[in-house]
Amino acid sequence: MNLSLYLLTVLIWGTTWIALKWQLGVVAIPVSIVYRFGLAALVLFVMLLLSRKLQVMNRRGHLICVAQGLCLFCINFMCFLTASQWIPSGLVAVVFSTATLWNAFNARVFFGQKIARNVLMGGALGLLGLGLLFWPELAGHTASPETLLGLGLALFGTLCFSAGNMLSSLQQKAGLKPLTTNAWGMAYGAAMLSAWCLVKGIPFDMEWNARYIGSLLYLVIPGSVIGFTAYLTLVGRMGPERAAYCTVLFPVVALNVSAVVEGYQWTAPALAGLVMVMLGNVLVFRKPDARGKPMTGKLA
Repeated sequence: MNLSLYLLTVLIWGTTWIALKWQLGVVAIPVSIVYRFGLAALVLFVMLLLSRKLQVMNRRGHLICVAQGLCLFCINFMCFLTASQWIPSGLVAVVFSTATLWNAFNARVFFGQKIARNVLMGGALGLLGLGLLFWPELAGHTASPETLLGLGLALFGTLCFSAGNMLSSLQQKAGLKPLTTNAWGMAYGAAMLSAWCLVKGIPFDMEWNARYIGSLLYLVIPGSVIGFTAYLTLVGRMGPERAAYCTVLFPVVALNVSAVVEGYQWTAPALAGLVMVMLGNVLVFRKPDARGKPMTGKLA
């Protein structure tokens, strides 16, 4: 079951990058985010109410959902979409992939969980592989003020994503399922961002064409309703540090999509990077034995 959720998350989030790119245009970035998570919350609430699976939450649960909405469904996407205006999307993906290490660190800080050596080694190997995958963009990019600002926003967005992972883990420890907490979190995130748009006077425009509407629907259903539910379920089952390895692997899928849609050219360093990412993936999922040495573990 965990393997299915893992592969589903990688495939979905690996293909949402092109959909996010197609969202940039007439509609302002925060408005597109409001549309995405407002609609996703509506879909989740309808599903949960019809199936009678909407869990009742106390005041503490709702407060955590507000924080989760702010981190996972508001600030995170504002940072990454804004950063993509100044730095290449591949570089943004590399920064986002540090979520593996940030989750391991935050799990240690907030939950007292020991950071397994194989998790750190696997994450580092995967990041090194991603560096090779995106080396042309990394080597050819100049360190302008806009670049530094973009990198700072991408890093802050990653930290917000990691914080949202911790909050989801906290909710699941309290017995709340991701479907319920995602519905409320997305609703709160969309509401807070809507209020910000109203204060700033940002118009709620809409592009009535197949490209924008199609990418929006893809981001709403597979990207948000299915993707976030699958990923946060993994956070509860496997722990934040192992679940976050999806963020290291899905840029590989994004590159293959880019090769078909945008004409990305595979190179020898890129292929070497792909091998390193896959080896890092295997290493992360090796469980330590009683003596602390890694041994083969199972996703199921």
